[in-house]
Amino acid sequence: MREELLRLIEYNSRIELPELATLLGATEAEVANEIADLEASGVISGFYTLINWDNTDEEKIDAIIEVNVATGREVGFDTIAEKIYKFDEVKACYLLSGSYDFMLILEGKTMRQVANFVASKLSPIEHVTGTATHFIMKRYKDFGTILGEKKKDIREKVSF
Repeated sequence: MREELLRLIEYNSRIELPELATLLGATEAEVANEIADLEASGVISGFYTLINWDNTDEEKIDAIIEVNVATGREVGFDTIAEKIYKFDEVKACYLLSGSYDFMLILEGKTMRQVANFVASKLSPIEHVTGTATHFIMKRYKDFGTILGEKKKDIREKVSF
């Protein structure tokens, strides 16, 4: 039941307890207890709302920043990551394989604000050796949800 429960609530944390119980073939009390156990053990770490910011008047910019670091005997990835993810601007921090060591998701009001974060807070961190900043221009799909309306092609078909 646990794995199926996690799959159901991962993309819809607002699904109601009676519906969950029906889908899982369990009682509401069993499902409620399982959710409480998952929260207590840290498996469920939070609940979030997916907002399509393009449909609001709010000025907001998101950026993906790739970061290279130099580790050593006394300083590893975990230590460097902790220095980075403590900044409020950092919404997510991931260790990667490949060309870069970390990927950060940042949120700011303007591109300049994000650039200032990179220049004044991120780059000066000891062991950070390089960054690449990418600004998110438009979101098409986020957390499995397609954002925005699909536009119909209204052009007339032409054949010869």
